[in-house]
Amino acid sequence: QVQLVESGGGLVQAGGSLRLACAASGRTFNTYVMAWFRHDPGKEREFVAGISVSGSSTYGADSVKGRFTISRDNAKNTVYLQMNSLKPEDSAVYYCAAGRVYGSRHNADFGSWGQGIQVTVSS
Repeated sequence: QVQLVESGGGLVQAGGSLRLACAASGRTFNTYVMAWFRHDPGKEREFVAGISVSGSSTYGADSVKGRFTISRDNAKNTVYLQMNSLKPEDSAVYYCAAGRVYGSRHNADFGSWGQGIQVTVSS
C-alpha cells in the first residue's frame, strides 16, 4: 500500500483554475498507476483521469476532456491534476488513487486512496 494526501482544493469561480496535488509516502510510488476520481453527493463516484507508471501516457473522462490534465513527478512522489475552465458541475470531493491496471476507470482496480479534498466552483 501507499499513503496518499491531497492538497490544493478550495473555492473558485466558474472559468477559473485549480491545481490539485497528491503526495505519496513510501518508496514504491513509481510502481503505481495513478488516478483521480471525484464524488458529488448527488452523483456516483466518477473517474476523472489516469496516468501510467512512468507518466508517459494518460487517459481521462470525456466530461473533462480539453480542460483537465493529469501529470506526475516521480522524483517528488506527487501526482497533479491541473483543472482549467472550471464549471459548477465540477464541484465535488476529489480523490487520488493508486492501482495496478493502466486504463482502468473502476474503483476496484485502485487499492489505495487519499482522504479526498473539496473543490467548489461557484457560478
